[in-house]
Order: sequence, then structure tokens, then C-alpha cells
Amino acid sequence: MLANPQKKGYEGFERRVVHVELALLVAFLVLAGRLWYLQLSHGYQYREMAEENRFHLQRLKAPRGMIFGHGDVVLADNRPACDLVLVPAECDDLDAVCQRLAVLLGIDRDQLLRKIAASKDQPFEQIEVKRDVTKSDLIRVEEHSYALPGVFTVVSPQRRYLHGSTAGQVLGYLGEIGPAELDREKDLYQMGDWVGRGGIEQMYEEVLHGVDGHMLVTQYALGSPQVRTDVRGKPYIAAKDSYGHRLKEDHRLEPIVGGAVYLTLDIELQAKAEALLKEVVGAIVVLNADTGEVLTLASTPSYDPSVFVTRGLDRQRTQLLNAGRPKPMVNRAYRETYPPGSVFKVLLACAALEEGVIDEDTQFFGPGYYQIDGKGRKWQCWKREGHGWVDMVDALAFSCDVFFWNVGRKLGEATMNQYARNLGLGVKTGIDVPREETGLIPSKEWLRQYRKPLYPDEPWEWEWRTGDTLNMSVGQGFVTTTPLQNAVFMAAMVNGGYRVRPYINRGLGPKLYGPFLSERTIEIVQKGMRKCVDKGPPAPTGTGNRAKIPGMTILGKTGSAQIVSLDQYEDYATEDEIPYEQRDHAWFVAGVIDREPRIALSVLVEHGHHGSSVAAPLAKEIIEYFYRDQLPPVTVAKRGDGL
Repeated sequence: MLANPQKKGYEGFERRVVHVELALLVAFLVLAGRLWYLQLSHGYQYREMAEENRFHLQRLKAPRGMIFGHGDVVLADNRPACDLVLVPAECDDLDAVCQRLAVLLGIDRDQLLRKIAASKDQPFEQIEVKRDVTKSDLIRVEEHSYALPGVFTVVSPQRRYLHGSTAGQVLGYLGEIGPAELDREKDLYQMGDWVGRGGIEQMYEEVLHGVDGHMLVTQYALGSPQVRTDVRGKPYIAAKDSYGHRLKEDHRLEPIVGGAVYLTLDIELQAKAEALLKEVVGAIVVLNADTGEVLTLASTPSYDPSVFVTRGLDRQRTQLLNAGRPKPMVNRAYRETYPPGSVFKVLLACAALEEGVIDEDTQFFGPGYYQIDGKGRKWQCWKREGHGWVDMVDALAFSCDVFFWNVGRKLGEATMNQYARNLGLGVKTGIDVPREETGLIPSKEWLRQYRKPLYPDEPWEWEWRTGDTLNMSVGQGFVTTTPLQNAVFMAAMVNGGYRVRPYINRGLGPKLYGPFLSERTIEIVQKGMRKCVDKGPPAPTGTGNRAKIPGMTILGKTGSAQIVSLDQYEDYATEDEIPYEQRDHAWFVAGVIDREPRIALSVLVEHGHHGSSVAAPLAKEIIEYFYRDQLPPVTVAKRGDGL
């Protein structure tokens, strides 16, 4: 009988099989749970992360908007410039790369490292290494490209100012955005962006800046996209990355070019005005008297805004510009204030006629000085021998101080203040440029607040005195205005008493206030200002006769704003011996009423002594240049004409 062939099992075998089965089930459940977690619960999140790894976002900078002048002349545009940039995330050893770049390009290594540190939260951000590099710089970088991972070139638009320093202060300049600004505008700007720092560039930054675009580029785990730009600045993708992976552009959103700004500025007239001021420090403002269009806003010394954006930026030079004396970065036309001197007498004449304090025939005797109530200190007229008996018209024509001291006392400080503000003196004009100065037309309350801290224990020093009224009457003392304000006031003398709002952006259009003066007042004041420019004989010659142009009707008023009292000049034998800082400022305001367009202008020469001899001839040249096609023909004597 054969034995039973049944196989004998091991003890515990069945239990072990069960344990293995349970382990496999648990593992399967864990894998299934993880798969559910990854694919269903958090699938969208991980999909986004995968896409971020697959795509590289390349920013496309928007070109800055163009600036045009009168007649659509281009004042500022852009040109392609080759820049070197560094992407920190693509660089293994930043210190070594920055050190090599410093040697190759002559840049500040520590400054570059600080830029990188400032953008540590954005490792794929392009850090600007050097703007507008030369061909020799590019060759050196290409030769050492094996040791410069993450460094590449891009062609970007660079600001170009086509007229150099002409209108430089009006256009403004560009500067790199600072950390505080970046925090406020992080949705629009990134580290290294340039923004307007003055003039039109700053005032219309939102219009000119444009909207950046972007480009999505396919990338792989081991490589990064090699994004380049062609010679015209158009971005493209290299065929392969540095690891041989083929790359492609997945999506592109083109940048939107910044909006254009169209100015009223006549660049030829601006250049003429700046040329006239080349040897002096001063300002010339020319307005369309009926609309307020700014035709010229010249100031010297000036600067070329290109120095802030061109190749090889010289930081020492820009620091000298900012700290220079006299200040080239400040447009004296609207950012500096001066005593208006005798120009203020036109305002006084208007106010006195409007208030009925005097009329056209009112006369005062000018012996060459004025005494308060006939006693005490003598207030010396500029003409020491005196003007004799003068009426309003002659007082304007010959700038008689004594006449206006009498008128000022009759008017009082409050009335002078009111008319000055109505007609644009001592208040902001509203011009569309940043940091306009206000100037000052003093009042009793202002004087009290000013003097109280100076004389805390002497309350009698806080009060307005008759001497303050006399100083104010001739545009001295605490009175200060800008050349632009005087041009606005002069426009009112031309257009019938309306205060214009000066504007540079053509899109703003005219805005007028008033009228603040009657036709009769305008008629009388214009008569005096015409006589100021007239030449004798038979009538006496006015103080502004050097602005006379035959065949044209020109209104004018001279002014010499004192820096020190006339008594201090007695120590000098001639005017040339007077120290420059103590010389009077020279003023001349003018208007043309028989040509189209009618213009108003204001000329200031710092420490130029006399408005009649220094400022008036400049005004004449400006008027002749502006109306050169409307001037009457000059008769030239020929042989046989009885000569």
C-alpha cells in the first residue's frame, strides 16, 4: 500500500500569507490615496507648479512715449540700446560672476551685488549690469561667456533728446526708480526701471510710461531659455538651450508703447531765447496772451538730459549738475522767485484806476525823493534829480517811484494784495510742470506771523508800517514773483484783463479767469506802457525804448529789483565795481497787441543792473524773431536817392 503523497505545510504559513495580503492592500490604499491627493484634491495646484517649471516668463519692456513740440517737431524719442543683464537664478556663483563683470566692464561690483540683493524675492528678474554697452564691451563679454552664466544681452529702447540742452529743463530727465517708489508702484514697475525726474517727463509719467508685455518660453528641468533680442529690439528664442533642449515661444503679449505728449513749446523760439541768455543767468517766458499757451520757458544755465541716460553715465558729472551753482537743474522761469521791482508798478496803476483812487489826469510831484508825511527819512527815487509833475501815463513810461509811493499809500496793502492775486502775482499759475514756486505778496497777517518769532518780546515790531507799504508799492521788500507769473500778468494787459492759465500740454487747452479790469483801465495802462517803449523826439524817450521795433505796437515796462539799498552803492565809483551778488536784477515785461498771435513775455537777468539796458534789448530780439515773417520791410537807401 502506497503512502499518502499530500504535501506537509509549514506551521504559520496561512497566517503569513494573510499578513502579506494585508500589507499589499495597505500599500495599494496608500498609493491610491496619494494618487487621489495629487490628481484630484491638489491636482490644479500641482499643475500650476508644473506649468511654472515648464514656462519661463520673459518681460518685454514698453518703449517710452514720444514728446512733440509746436508743429509736431520731435523733442524726445527712443533709440535701440544694447544692455547687459544678469538673472540671479541662472547663476551658480554670483560673487565670482560679479567680480568678473567688474573687471571686464569697469563697473562697481558691490553696487551690482546690492542690486541683486534688493531683488532676492524675484530670482528670475533681470538685473541691469550696464546700459548701452559699446561693441568692445560686448566682445569682451562674449569671449568670457563660458564663465558668465546668467549674463546676456538685450536690446531695449533708450531715451533720446534730439535738441540737446535746448528745453532740457522743460523736458526733464529720467532716473532709476527708488525702493520707496517701487513699493507704491510695484504693479507697474520693477527694480531697474527708469522714471521721469523733472519737467514733462515727471509730470506726464503715467502717460509716457506705457504698459509692459511678456513672453512665455518653454523650458526643461535642466535648462533655461536663452532669450535674445534682435538689433531692433524684438525678442526671440534661441533654437536650443545650453543643454541641447529645443525651445519654443508658447505665448507673447506685445508691450503697449507709451502715449505721446504734444507740447505748445516752440523749439526754435526756445533755442533763440536760450542763446540770448547764454552769457548770463536768467529766464525768458513767452506766452500766447489770449490762450496761455507756453511758447518759450527758457532758463540758464541749463543741462542736457541725455547725460542721465547715455552710455558711460558719469555719476560725478550728474552730482555736479545737482549741486552746481548757479543751479542748472532749476528752471528759473517758474522755480525761482525774485522781487519784481518796477514791473509791479503796472499792477499798482491797474488797481488805483479800478478803485477810483486816481484817474488818468491825477498828478504827483517827484522831486527825486519821498518823505512820509513830509518828514523823517527820504526815500530816494531812482532818478535823483526827480521827474517833476507826472501823471499816470508818464509815471509808467518813466518809472517814477515817487508817483507810485503816493498811489500805494492811497490804496493800502490789502487792495494791492487782492489785485495782485487776481492777476496772477504771488499765486501758482497752474502750469502743468512739477514744483512751481508760489512767490509772495505780503499782508498784515503774514507779516505778523513772520516777525513774531523774530521779535517775541517786542510786539510793536509785528505791525505793518508805512514803510512796508512804500516798499510793496514799487515791488520791493517782501514782494517776490516768478518770471512766469509776470508773463501771466502781462498777458492780462494784452488780452483785456483776463488771467490765463499757462499750459504746455496742448491737450489741456485754454482756461481763462475774469476779466478783472475794465476796458478804460486797460486803455490807460496800455497808453503808459506804449510810451515806455517809445523813442523821442518829439516826446521824451521811455525807459524801455531799446525794445522799440518800427512799425509794431509794443507794450513794455522796465524793472530793476534792488538786492541792497541804494546807499550801499555810494562806496563804488562805477557799477562794474559793485559785487555781482549785490547788483540789481534786470526785468522787462512786454506785449505785442497788433500782430497774431498776440504774445506776452517776461525777461529776467539775474544781477543784470538795469532792465532798460540789459533785459529790454533781449525782449526786442525775441519779438523780432517770433514775428520775423510779419515785420514791415526795411527801406534801404540806394545810390541816386539824393544821398
